[in-house]
Amino acid sequence: MLKFIPIAAQAGISGFESPAAQYKESGLDLDAMLIDHPSATYIGLAQGESMVGVGIYDNDLLIVSRAETARKGDVIVANLNGEFVCKIIDPDRRLLISASDAHVPHYVTDDDTFEIEGVVIRSVRLHRPLLTSR
Repeated sequence: MLKFIPIAAQAGISGFESPAAQYKESGLDLDAMLIDHPSATYIGLAQGESMVGVGIYDNDLLIVSRAETARKGDVIVANLNGEFVCKIIDPDRRLLISASDAHVPHYVTDDDTFEIEGVVIRSVRLHRPLLTSR
């Protein structure tokens, strides 16, 4: 099991002893830290650059909760006409908005097949790609 040290870490590098040396290591449970409703939560993989304005990049992990009700301004994952999309929702104007100027908002019409799959509650940046086999 990974160990968790309960201190904030600065990104700077120094030659001195680790400030974490004085802390006792405790077990790290990412589920407990990141997920409020485990039975209603799934993880997806972001694809594309349309959400970079809110810090979601290609190949980031998305932690998505079906227990949350989508509200205006939330980042959601939805099924839009058979394609999974990650967008900002504006339910009052029936808009799905990208966080990139390169993509225009999509107005959800009655002709669209549209279903919200969940609210993105966390995203995790991967600095190296996921291993394909375990």
